[in-house]
Amino acid sequence: MNTLLLSTSEEDINLAASFIKTGGVVGMPTETVYGLAANALDEKAVAKIFEAKGRPSDNPLIVHISDFEDIEKFGLVNEVPAVAKLLAEKFWPGPLTIIMPKSDNVPEITTGGLDTVAVRLPSDVNARKLIRASGCPLAAPSANISGSPSPTTANHVFSDMNGKIPAIIDGGECQVGLESTVVSVKDDVITVLRPGGITAEDLRSVYSNVEVCDAVLNKLKEGETALSPGMKYKHYSPKAKVILVKSSDKAFYDFINKQNIDETVALCYKEDEDFVKIPAILMGSKEDLEAQAHNLFADLRLIDACENVKTAYVRCPEAEGIGMAVLNRLIRAAGFEVINLDE
Repeated sequence: MNTLLLSTSEEDINLAASFIKTGGVVGMPTETVYGLAANALDEKAVAKIFEAKGRPSDNPLIVHISDFEDIEKFGLVNEVPAVAKLLAEKFWPGPLTIIMPKSDNVPEITTGGLDTVAVRLPSDVNARKLIRASGCPLAAPSANISGSPSPTTANHVFSDMNGKIPAIIDGGECQVGLESTVVSVKDDVITVLRPGGITAEDLRSVYSNVEVCDAVLNKLKEGETALSPGMKYKHYSPKAKVILVKSSDKAFYDFINKQNIDETVALCYKEDEDFVKIPAILMGSKEDLEAQAHNLFADLRLIDACENVKTAYVRCPEAEGIGMAVLNRLIRAAGFEVINLDE
């Protein structure tokens, strides 16, 4: 298959929509990461997403809409809970996914066999144009090989999907750089299942009863069901081994400078640059959590661009604000392997 790299012109968006209308899969820009988009209500089309990604079939997908009214228009849910309406009014369009009870219109392959559906209204203008032109809601997980770092540029998508899908819309670099925050709404409680650009603090500014699922920063318990993308499997990982390092500045420098300079890289802060003797990839300033989030997946992809690197030691961020989302991605990229030098 010849994968086309398309612009955001009306003509090219309509061309991409034509692929979706005939059951195809297209690389779609959003403000979070690039998505692999297909008709969410077409079982065969959604199956092509799983095939292209090599994604486990019990990992649910997020359904993207262009307007709030699409929920009723396409019959995605039986009822929109009052708390979900409150969140939509405040944070949509934007990087927030709301899980609600699904209707029979949504096939089980889209929801990973769950009786709920994850819905998001992206703020990216080109994503919404594609949804409207396609005439259907779009299931769109990150447009990468399953388990590898998510793509934040069209070139990242092309690297992973060239020859597997008919087209990719190049909408430039993603603004947020991390997948959306995913929340469930049940019994008047908002539960954060995957942190993202909308933080727990943001949610509490409009609704007091907000909890963070234990599986955000820990492994799922045996037998526990993954209710959201990004919960069950090792994710976001480069080919090199990733190990998180929790430590003071001095302890990190002492540890990292003992490592093999030819086979190791440090993923660290801008302030660490003058103290680290091995090759370093800078996540941004220690205090600039938004920059760390924006740069994270591109940085993880850079690890594999470093010749002969077998191990990447990564500074462990604090779980505050969007830092919780960065830590969530890193701890899964590392397969929960953390070295604590402060103990």
